[in-house]
Amino acid sequence: MTTSALAPLPFPFALYRGGRLIGGSIRYESWGTLSADKDNAILLFTGLSPSAHAASSSNDPQPGWWEGLIGPDAPLDTNKFCVICVNSLGSCFGSTGPTSLDPLTGSPYAESFPDIALEDIASGGCAVLDSLGIAKVQAVIGPSLGGAVVLAFVAMYPDRAHRLLSISGTMAASAHAIALRSIQREAVSSDPVTGLRLARKLGTISYRSTKEFKQRFQRERSKTGRDFAIEDYLEQQADKFAGVFDPVSYLRLSRAIDLFDLNEHGPPAQLFESAKLESALVIGVEEDWLFTIDEQADLVHALQAAGVTVEFQRLSSLYGHDAFLAESVRFGAIIERWLTRQTL
Repeated sequence: MTTSALAPLPFPFALYRGGRLIGGSIRYESWGTLSADKDNAILLFTGLSPSAHAASSSNDPQPGWWEGLIGPDAPLDTNKFCVICVNSLGSCFGSTGPTSLDPLTGSPYAESFPDIALEDIASGGCAVLDSLGIAKVQAVIGPSLGGAVVLAFVAMYPDRAHRLLSISGTMAASAHAIALRSIQREAVSSDPVTGLRLARKLGTISYRSTKEFKQRFQRERSKTGRDFAIEDYLEQQADKFAGVFDPVSYLRLSRAIDLFDLNEHGPPAQLFESAKLESALVIGVEEDWLFTIDEQADLVHALQAAGVTVEFQRLSSLYGHDAFLAESVRFGAIIERWLTRQTL
């Protein structure tokens, strides 16, 4: 059974850094059947840009952003679990965001949309669970931005998840990553159209590894009038992204990543101890220089200090930060083994 629906936010919805939203909602998709006791759910948060459409279904046959990981006998096995993926608050794919109509004016929020925090995205996920009557999920899972949102979720809602899985996330963004994203935001603020394209090109460079670009492109010349093939690739990525993503959504979500600091909620080890997590899985990539392997190790140490049984998978991948997308089969096998061990 697959569902695409909207869950209402509390009315009004108080934002973590001030301000509020009136009549907001969160778009989500789910796969599998919720058990009678509503105790078999998995909550999935996304990276910065994806929608809630993580996997195809008979209702929507378009491939999802984590295609192959969700379904019958897949790593997130819908014979066992009801998998719920939420579109982030502030995004432009169905959840309330800058492209939504402001009920006070009847016009799109656009630049008047307030600042959001990763904590607000976590609260959006909690609102979805509340709308479905789910008290506690088997696991809360997220990659990239979502890998940080899951930490906010367990800090704010310590009784709502049995297990945690963070993939290439962070407890607080590094100065290096903040510097990169600040340039991306400056470009978008200066020129929403051209700037969004430039931001995506810079992002693509940060998502992948030097080794991959060397192996894949070398100094191959362009066939389209540019100098090099790598320029063609970046142009293609910019075309795809700028055609579907809203510039103000990009600004709000990018800034939310940089402002997130788990320590605002207290010492991480104490937060994880309060959450009484049964287990955790942390996956990081050695070649990821956006959310580094050292940041994953710091998270593991905090979980261990809390007495949480934690598995740390340090992977090497040409695909860098994007490995969870580019090597979904590999990541799926790790996730499936972990879930199977934990839920036997």
